[in-house]
Amino acid sequence: MPLVIPGMRFAHTTVDSIVSCFIMLRILLVTDTEKPIGELRDALSQHGYEVLGDVASPVALLASVERQRPDVVIIDTESPSRDTLEQLAVMNGAAPRPVVMFSHDADQQLIRAAVGAGVTTYMVDGLAPDKLSPIIDVALARFAEETRLRQRLADVEQQLADRKLIDRAKGILMDKRGMSEAEAFETLRSLAMKQGQKLADVARQLIAMADLLG
Repeated sequence: MPLVIPGMRFAHTTVDSIVSCFIMLRILLVTDTEKPIGELRDALSQHGYEVLGDVASPVALLASVERQRPDVVIIDTESPSRDTLEQLAVMNGAAPRPVVMFSHDADQQLIRAAVGAGVTTYMVDGLAPDKLSPIIDVALARFAEETRLRQRLADVEQQLADRKLIDRAKGILMDKRGMSEAEAFETLRSLAMKQGQKLADVARQLIAMADLLG
């Protein structure tokens, strides 16, 4: 059963994971407001999080994430600007992280835009220090589930692409060598085993050779 400690990483109760669960979650703060960020920094520290630093300009977000490799990004804003959302989308494409956004803007269109840009949890009415840990835990859980679903979708798409390659390669062998479908598949499978390659990779090579030879 998972061992969960507020403000710490999730882990299973093995020796290695018991050690790792005491590693503090690393938080990167982002703000585009004039108010001091000290309150948020202090609240995070009191809850056992490691605050890596503050990012005052959205343009610096991706570079900061790639350099400091935070576990979670927290954004404190009156209302997220277009620049902030654009840079979030860039970060989400290059180095995705769970993102918690504290905002005072409850506009539904803006919330949808924020979620589309990569915000995992959008909190209206600002920061509530006593709710930080559950908010971050929810963001981590949502991000993990979204990552799992994206990976599953990518796997399905790759399987479909591989199947198309294999079917095309079988067609080439059936057309050029007069093989049956079963014989063509067995030929591809034998080549893949001999060369220590995936079936789809062998199919891709055969297709490329057939295209080259015309």
